[in-house]
Amino acid sequence: MSEKLLVLDDIRMNFGAIAALKGISFSIGKGEVVALLGDNGAGKSTLVKIISGGLRPTSGQMVFEGADYQAKTPAEAKAAGIETVYQDLSLCTNVDVVGNFFMGREITRKVAGIPFLDERAMEEITTKALTSAGTRIPSMRTKVEHLSGGQRQAIELNRFAHWGGKLLLLDEPFAALGVEQTRRGLDMIRHVANQGIGVVIITHIMQQAFQVADRIVVIRHGVVAGDVDRAKTSPDAVIEMITGQALTGAGPVGKE
Repeated sequence: MSEKLLVLDDIRMNFGAIAALKGISFSIGKGEVVALLGDNGAGKSTLVKIISGGLRPTSGQMVFEGADYQAKTPAEAKAAGIETVYQDLSLCTNVDVVGNFFMGREITRKVAGIPFLDERAMEEITTKALTSAGTRIPSMRTKVEHLSGGQRQAIELNRFAHWGGKLLLLDEPFAALGVEQTRRGLDMIRHVANQGIGVVIITHIMQQAFQVADRIVVIRHGVVAGDVDRAKTSPDAVIEMITGQALTGAGPVGKE
């Protein structure tokens, strides 16, 4: 068992009379990849927004690195080391690779007391970080708009890991990518997790979940319908959890 990074306890979320989450409880370990599965409207994205500071839960408790946690804004979550990567990413397409990697964290050096960007140092660090992760980009001075979807995603994930990220939330990260780019993206997730970073990935593609996840958590109608080790289940069993056809052996069931 990996050391627990984030623990969710009885997380509930109401939108007026509608109960979107009805008592979600599970944990995420350091270096663990958890696939969060469920049909449309199950509550997956709502839960991710709560963890990342986009929504405040109606009730429930979160414990992050052993301390009570509740981010009021995404900026607070990011400061704690929690960040969400969406399909459209958060890169500036008219800026080069180095500029995106160091966005808001630029290295400067002073000449005659005047600060200048240390472009050489930033390029060396960016090149080392991306190369060590197996990402191939011919020039770090290429604008992001000229890169493939897979290369853009690699910049985002490596930037997160380099700057001390602790928990990465991925919401359908491969929806717009081809087969080869998706394969590289899955490899990148494992690379990130191997650095001790917890990863939660939302995906509708069962094959991706079984390729990359250590554990699979299924949400159905706002409750946990299954929480199982990936090696101890099968795609058919997970589909049954998602559809509600059979919950026998699905793992802990959330509270109604």
